[in-house]
Amino acid sequence: MNGPGSIRSRIAPTPSGLLHLGNGVNFAVTWTLVRAAGGILRLRIDDADSGRTRPEFVEDVFRQLDWLGIDWDEGPSGVDDFFRNHSQLLRRGRYLEFLSALRRAGAVYPCSCSRREIRAAAANGLYPGTCRSGVRRGGPFALRLRVADNAAVKVDGVAVPLARRMGDFVLWRKDDLPAYQLASLADDIDGGINLIVRGEDLVESSAAQLYLASLLGGEGAGFAAARFVHHPLVRGRDGEKLAKSKGSLTLAAMRAAGAAPAVVWGHAARFLGLAAEVADGPSLLAAWQSRESEAGSQ
Repeated sequence: MNGPGSIRSRIAPTPSGLLHLGNGVNFAVTWTLVRAAGGILRLRIDDADSGRTRPEFVEDVFRQLDWLGIDWDEGPSGVDDFFRNHSQLLRRGRYLEFLSALRRAGAVYPCSCSRREIRAAAANGLYPGTCRSGVRRGGPFALRLRVADNAAVKVDGVAVPLARRMGDFVLWRKDDLPAYQLASLADDIDGGINLIVRGEDLVESSAAQLYLASLLGGEGAGFAAARFVHHPLVRGRDGEKLAKSKGSLTLAAMRAAGAAPAVVWGHAARFLGLAAEVADGPSLLAAWQSRESEAGSQ
C-alpha cells in the first residue's frame, strides 16, 4: 500500500513513432527516482491524438521497456490490455468534465483560426488572441484557454511568463479531441501523480498544466503541490533534440546495431549527476541510493 506522502509518478510515452534514446533516458531517470523513494510507477501511454497512433508503436513501448528492464506498478500489461482498458480514448467523458469546469470558470473561448493564419499574424508563432472577442467565421473551431496577460507560474522555483511563452493554448482541438495539456493534467490528477519527470524542453508545459490546475480549485490542489524534475535533453550529433518525426536514434535501431541497455542507463546516470559506470537499472539505483545516503549523513 502507498500511504499519504508516497511518491507516485509515471512514464508517459506517445505512440506516434518508435521510441528514441531520449525517451529511454527519461524512463530510466523516472524509474530510478521512484524506486529509490519506494514509490509507485504508472505506465501511461498518451494516445489521445488517435490519428497518429499505430498498434506497432504501442507494441514498441512494451518491447523497449522490457529491453531496458523497466517495470511498473500500474497501467497496461501489454498491447491488448492497453487498447481494451487503458487507452485515453476511453476517458473522453472525464476530459469533458475538466473542460466543463474550466468553461464554468470563464476561462475558455472558441477559436476558428487556422495554423496558417496564426503563423501569418504572429512572427513568434504564438496565438495572438484573435478570437478572444468571438470567432470570426463558422465551421470547426478549437477551444482555447484565456491566459491572463500577466500570468507567471513558478516551476522549479523559476517564474515562467506563461502568456509570453505559450499564449492562449488549445484545450480541445478542431477534430474534437482533447489537447495534450488538458488530457495530461486530467490523467495526472486522477492518478494522484506527485512527481513528474520531464525533459527541460517541457518547462512551459509544466507551467501550463499548473496554471490549469489553479483554475480547477480543489480538484487541482494535489497537482499544484507536485514535484517537477526537468532533466537535460539527449541531443543528436547535430546538436538538435531528438524527435520521433525525424526518426532520431530509435531504440529499435540501436538494438539492431548491437547496442546494449547500458547506453541508456549511462545517459541517465550522467543526468542524475553520477560519475559511476552503470550497466543497468539495479546498478544505477544502487549508485543513486549510495549518493543520497552519503548526502544525508553529512
